[in-house]
Order: sequence, then C-alpha cells, then structure tokens
Amino acid sequence: MSSNYAAHVAERRRTTEAALAAEGFDALVISSGTPFTYYSDDQDAPFKRTPHFAHWVPLAGPEHLLHVASAKRPKLVRVAPEDYWYEQAPLGDPFWKREYDFVEVGDAAKAWKELSLTPRTAYVGDQPDAAKAAGFAPNAINPPKLVARLDWERAYKSAYEVECLSKATERAAKGHQAARAAFERGASELEIHQLYLEQTGCLERELPYESIVALDEKGATLHYQSKRAKKDGRVLLIDVGAPHAGYGSDITRTWTTAAADATFRDLQCGVDALEQRLCAMVKPGIPYLDIHVAAHREIANLLAQLGVFKVSGAEAFERGLTRPFFPHGVGHFLGIQVHDVGGRQAEPSGGTKAPPAAYPYLRTTRQVEDRQVFTIEPGVYFIPMLLREHRTGANAAAFDWALIDRLTPCGGVRIEDNVHVTPSGHQNLTRPHV
Repeated sequence: MSSNYAAHVAERRRTTEAALAAEGFDALVISSGTPFTYYSDDQDAPFKRTPHFAHWVPLAGPEHLLHVASAKRPKLVRVAPEDYWYEQAPLGDPFWKREYDFVEVGDAAKAWKELSLTPRTAYVGDQPDAAKAAGFAPNAINPPKLVARLDWERAYKSAYEVECLSKATERAAKGHQAARAAFERGASELEIHQLYLEQTGCLERELPYESIVALDEKGATLHYQSKRAKKDGRVLLIDVGAPHAGYGSDITRTWTTAAADATFRDLQCGVDALEQRLCAMVKPGIPYLDIHVAAHREIANLLAQLGVFKVSGAEAFERGLTRPFFPHGVGHFLGIQVHDVGGRQAEPSGGTKAPPAAYPYLRTTRQVEDRQVFTIEPGVYFIPMLLREHRTGANAAAFDWALIDRLTPCGGVRIEDNVHVTPSGHQNLTRPHV
C-alpha cells in the first residue's frame, strides 16, 4: 500500500497544482474539519473529515491542516491536544507520514501559525472564519471554481484508492455473509444489524452510512432505518458497507427463504442476473445514462415475463410503467463519500448536467471513463403509494393487480455492486467477495 500511496500523493500534487494555476492561486490550505455540536446541546455529532482533506491523507480527527504549494513538498500539521476526557492514541509511524513535512502541535491556534501563506493561497474547508482571521482573502476562501476542479478529479481513482475500496469491500463481505446466515435462522432486523457490526469490527458511527436491514414489506422503503423489531422474515434486503482508510464500500443484497413467494424468488434471481448484465455494459465511453435506461428495459422485460405486466416488456418500457417499480437511479460515484461528488458535474470548472425529467433521481449523468468507481444497483419494489395512481385510468389494464397485491408483502429486491472502470472494461470489486 505504501508504494501506491506515494503515487497517489504525487498525483494529488499534480492535479492540485494544475487546478490552482487554472484559478490563479499558487498554494492551498485544507483543514480536516471541526466537530459539529447539536443545536442547544453540548454533544457533538459523529465527526467526519473534510472530504478534500481525506482525499490526501487518512489521518483521523479534527483541526489538522494540510498546506500544498506549487513545486514544494506538502506540509501536514497534526493537532494532538493533551486530553484526559478522550483517548489520545499515539500516532506511531504510519505509512503515509513520510510523504509530508510533518509537524505536530497541541492546539488549533498553533496549527494556523505553522503556515507560511502567500497572497495567492486558497483555503478549502469548514472554518472560513478561522481562515479569514489567518489572513486569507475573502475570494480565496472556498472559491467555487477551484472546489469544482478538486471535485472533478475525485472521480478518477488512483491505485491506492481502488485498493482502499477493495479492502472496504472485503471487510463488508464478512458482515454480509454473517447477516445472511442470521436471517436464515430467523433473527430480527436489529440482531442482523448487530451481528454485521460484530463481524466487520465496526462501531455503528464508523459505517460509511446508516445500515438498511429490512425484512419482508420493509424492503419497499428505500432507506428503511426504523426500530428493526421485525424477525422471522422470508425476504431480507440488506444495504450496508464498511470503511477502510476513509473510503467506504456500498453493497446491497436481497435474500429469500424457501418459504418466500415462488414468483418473488424468481424476481430476486432475475434482478440478480440483470444487475450482472448491466455491470457487463461498463466500459469507457458509454454514457452512464445508457446503463440506467438499460436497467428500465431489463426490468420491463422481467416483470412482463413474471406476469406483473399484462403487456410486453417493450410496451411497458415505452409507456414508462417501470418507474413506480424502479424509482431511483441505477447507481452513483463511490469513494470518500458514499454518494461521491461530481456525478452531475458538467466540466472541470463546474456547472451541472441535469438528469432527464423522466429520471430525476439519477445521481450520475457523466460519461463513463477509465478509473471511475461507481455502484450499479437496480431494484424492483412494490410501493403502494407509487402504484396507486395506476390502479385507475389508461394504464390500469396493463398490470396484474392480484399478483402485485400478492407480492407487496415481500417488499422489494435491490442488488448492488461496486464497479471500477478499467481501460478495456471494468473490474467488479464486490462479486469476488459477496
């Protein structure tokens, strides 16, 4: 990993210096962030580092500063206060430390004094007041076009980043395997969640996102995160990842028992198969929207084959009948953030390429390119509120409502893999492990 990391930092220096030059700056300071305290309370929310800081270095904790200047070795200032309230683990000699001029100080005020600023130094982070007090010009604090260029570059993953995402996937796989076994034993949603944490060695606040553990009809709530009291389910939809060095995997699987409805079991197998066909489409040059549209065509054909539609798959697709069954996008960029930035960015300097009106929740509208990492996650759900409008009117006869009512207690199916784009195609980071 250390050799990949050195190349990663070299790439960060190259792309950051180019972004600075394009926007008229010669240096950049990035802060790791400050704790957020809940309103009218003395408790902090779980801390997450500024993503642009995390893109450089896997150093946990708040108040650190990274100074990047053209043609100079980056300087990293770590804030390590003496504190008896919380454990202060020794840093040791991590692999990443050798890539920086490293300084350690006892508080945030001292960290800012370690910087040698020029009039053309920009600041990126959540401490604009501190940056202003340190002498940054107002137009140099979170300048939008510079931030956009940094966001754009995050779409292209280095070998180090792919390695981190792969390790996050391996870690999550242990939890998914344990979750499936617990489900088959009749465990509750809460027990499945807790066993996942145990098998991955994660604290709940360390997960890349709050877990979705849904039995039966709860799987039709896309972000189900309720009391998790249900048990003895026939269908499990579990969507949860794991972290590694600031990066997170994002994996969804749907499992059924032998007691589940036979048609729904066929649906689960069908969605799993079509998800793999969608992954097979991934290669440089294809618009991401094409994969999303293909997902709707595939789902239309599957639901026609199973009898949910009384019309052909082609007709169901043309009439937009798949939308209530598949109301979200087919995936999103993945990296430091689970829904990583830049998916709708029009060009390096900013702007937005909006999704078509028919697919408003599509998070990625860019063309697929080498070194991108994103998810592929088609789903089919039986959501009464979305189907209600079709029970009457011109489209009503196109559905088998008796079959839909029979399948509604099963919830839904979602299958999600993490895919790394290569020069000639793709690498599925998930399937070797789950």
